[in-house]
Amino acid sequence: MASKELAAALEAARAAADVIHAYYRRNPSVRIKPDQSPVTEADVRAEEVIHSTLARWFPGYGFYGEETGRHAMGAESIWLVDPIDGTKSFVREAPFFSTQIALMRAGELVLGVSNAPAYNELAWAERGVGAFLNEERIRVSEVATIGEAFYSFGNFKSLTRPPHWQRLGELFGRVERVRGYGDFVHYHLLARGSLDVVIESDINILDIAALVVVVREAGGTFTDLDGAPVGLDTTSVLATNGALHASVLDALRP
Repeated sequence: MASKELAAALEAARAAADVIHAYYRRNPSVRIKPDQSPVTEADVRAEEVIHSTLARWFPGYGFYGEETGRHAMGAESIWLVDPIDGTKSFVREAPFFSTQIALMRAGELVLGVSNAPAYNELAWAERGVGAFLNEERIRVSEVATIGEAFYSFGNFKSLTRPPHWQRLGELFGRVERVRGYGDFVHYHLLARGSLDVVIESDINILDIAALVVVVREAGGTFTDLDGAPVGLDTTSVLATNGALHASVLDALRP
């Protein structure tokens, strides 16, 4: 049975989708933030409705949003929110963007909702409950060898920098298939068993927090590229079906 926290996160994600649909493909104005990433009115309005929805359900929880920053971060339970992960795609009218809502309790990610309204995919997971995509339970693949695996990579520009690029090049030559789906897409594919390994760099915790829970509850493993646990300062990803994790980590070590 879904918890009240999951019910709140799902309500917030669906409310944000209504806002996003109102702006999508309607040429929203764009400004560039100090970190050089774009933001639109849709991002801001979607985060506002997410924040107000979650605060109505759980007024004592902290909130860390992509657009409005950190609030009450000393709370035991903190919502981590990216209202539109993939704003560049949103602006270019490509459907590869999503709303990401996660719950961190005492430093542990315990709940995640990943909603891609233009792609018609809603994934959610809660610790100990399992992972679901459009109401169907999902599981990672059972592929156990590097040579049989399907891989997806994100943020190639930063991956070309040392220390990983040479090792990645060697890995490419050993695998079954390499793609670059990016954003929420390759994590949904991984969690439902259509992909086996995701490698990314230059990410923010708000991009992946919800997806960490989805992948883990689907039976996968999610760390950074050094094998360290995911936390607020994580900037890289190795996400796998679990069976491949140790061998891919070993292959990437300088």
